[in-house]
Amino acid sequence: MKITGLETFLVAPRWQFLRIATDEGITGWGEPVVEGRAETVRAAVHELADYLIGEDPLRIEHHWQVLTKGGFYRGGPVLSSAVAGIDQALWDIKGKAYGVPVHQLLGGPVRDRLRVYAWIGGDNPTHVAELAQEQVEAGFTAVKMNGSAQMRFIDTPAQTKAVVDRVAAVREVLGDDRDVAVDFHGRMSTAMSRRVLPLLEPLHPLFVEEPVLPEHARDLRRLVDATTVPLACGERLYSRWDFRDVLTTGIAVAQPDLSHAGGISEVRRIAALAEIHDVAMAPHCPLGPIALAASMQIGFATPNFLIQEQSLGIHYNRGNDLLDYLLDTEPFRFTDGHAALPTKPGLGIDIDEDAVRRAAEHGHRWRNPVWSHEDGAFAEW
Repeated sequence: MKITGLETFLVAPRWQFLRIATDEGITGWGEPVVEGRAETVRAAVHELADYLIGEDPLRIEHHWQVLTKGGFYRGGPVLSSAVAGIDQALWDIKGKAYGVPVHQLLGGPVRDRLRVYAWIGGDNPTHVAELAQEQVEAGFTAVKMNGSAQMRFIDTPAQTKAVVDRVAAVREVLGDDRDVAVDFHGRMSTAMSRRVLPLLEPLHPLFVEEPVLPEHARDLRRLVDATTVPLACGERLYSRWDFRDVLTTGIAVAQPDLSHAGGISEVRRIAALAEIHDVAMAPHCPLGPIALAASMQIGFATPNFLIQEQSLGIHYNRGNDLLDYLLDTEPFRFTDGHAALPTKPGLGIDIDEDAVRRAAEHGHRWRNPVWSHEDGAFAEW
């Protein structure tokens, strides 16, 4: 079998899909994207295509090594995301070639169903109690919310109280048998996180995500020592080398993104590395159906998996949502907050290629918001 072509499709709301074709008629799908930099990643994919055309798609590990290390300049979100989408598509092809789901190629499932959570509240969290109640009624056992909008380096007592009050309102709705995760989104300084985290302890968050920016990861140990709240990070770490030192800080949850951190091949290795540090896996995935399908294949084959993010109804999905590019939506039908074990070959989903091609005629130019503080200075989004 040989690779004959790679096509990329920019599709709303902010995604990019990749189709890899072979001379035996088997096609694989991937989702290579950096949100807000989709066209940059697209260019990287087509640069890498020069190597892939004519190659055997089943030599996944060899291709991963060449694509990530064959250039003198390595790493970073653009290249690792391009490789991630290619890697997903190659695993999709391999599963289809052997007639089995990818999780079978990774050693087989270690669980019968996969816990997922739903997003509430948006970028500037509001109406969180009502939205949490909606997700409870939809059957979810866990939700995630942003803790705040922009935060000053050291903010006021009122802003601190507002974060705690929002989480408390959601906890009241959920009770003690469901979970709330809180995303700080890198919006807080180390000092603010040290102030807020102990105040959240009585509310027992499942975890607090990105309590500091990734460039301040060395401060994670200080935060771990300052609170009993489980800390999570990793959506802006792109390889096992990025995770190597972070995993020694005492974080509880690693969150690599299957569309950013080198795909199935690399996230599988990150999971094994996390396991030796007693760190759970909760892959980051506010993206499209291919990224979620790849994440689920990892989750079913990973012993230290905790919970899976998914984007159904997320505030980014305006105009198009998770199910719009699928011929069969059953793989993403969640029951009691869980996904069923995928049984179809490859990534386990059937992409509606006609819908993808129609959407790609319009594409998108999604950009993340750029926020300012009240004095006009840049604020972390």
